[in-house]
Amino acid sequence: MSPAPGAAAPGTRQLRVAEEIRHVLAGIFARGEFRDPDLAGAQITVTEVRIGPDLKHATVFFARLGRSDGHLLLPALRRAAPFLRGQVAKAVRLRGTPALSFQADSSIDYAMTIDRAMKAPDVARDLEGEG
Repeated sequence: MSPAPGAAAPGTRQLRVAEEIRHVLAGIFARGEFRDPDLAGAQITVTEVRIGPDLKHATVFFARLGRSDGHLLLPALRRAAPFLRGQVAKAVRLRGTPALSFQADSSIDYAMTIDRAMKAPDVARDLEGEG
């Protein structure tokens, strides 16, 4: 995803650290290492991590596999943030571990909506030039 208008593009270090954090969190979610019942059975995919230039704050974008109700997990993820931050601290060598905030990623739902629209008979016919 591109930066907001007027914002500088992330540097190489930001991108590398963000990807390391994404990898660590993806592993934790895949293993289901949670005591919180709201997260225990949730299949969560970490789609992207964006980190600030000072490496103090990271936004974790996530989606639920096959579901569009990821926003319902936000309270549970906020409760789990200290645990997740601790796990990131153990796995990623940084002077300070960034604070984690979570945001449901709606880009997958949007892409599926566009895909369904493109496969609609009238749109497919128009795209083939038969209309």
